[in-house]
Amino acid sequence: MATLGELERALMDLLWDSAQPMSAGELRESLPRTAGGSKELAVTTVLTVLSRLENKGFVTRDRDSRPHVYRAATTRAEHMAELMHEVLGSAPDRSAVLARFVGQVSAGEAEQLRKLLGSN
Repeated sequence: MATLGELERALMDLLWDSAQPMSAGELRESLPRTAGGSKELAVTTVLTVLSRLENKGFVTRDRDSRPHVYRAATTRAEHMAELMHEVLGSAPDRSAVLARFVGQVSAGEAEQLRKLLGSN
C-alpha cells in the first residue's frame, strides 16, 4: 500500500468528504490555506499530485468530462483498514501487536469489536 504525502492526504481528504467527483480547480479552491499564509498552489501542481494518486490507485479520473473530474477509488475506511492490515502483516509478533491495540481501545470500541467478531 502506497503512503500519502501531505498534499496527497489533503486532496484525498477532500475527495473522501465529497459526495461528487471534483476537478483539479475545485480541489485547489477547497484546500485549506497553510499556516503562515503561503501562496496558493498552481492548478498544475494539483494536477501533478492527482496524476500520482491515480498511478498509486487512490483516485479515478473521468476523462469524458471537461475539465476532468476525480473521485476516490476507495473509501477512507477501506484505506485505513488496508493500512492497519499492512502494519499487522509486517509485525514479527502479530499477537503482541493485537494485544497492545486491544489494550488501548475504549470500552465502546471494545464492544464494537466484540459485535464485529460475533461474540456478544
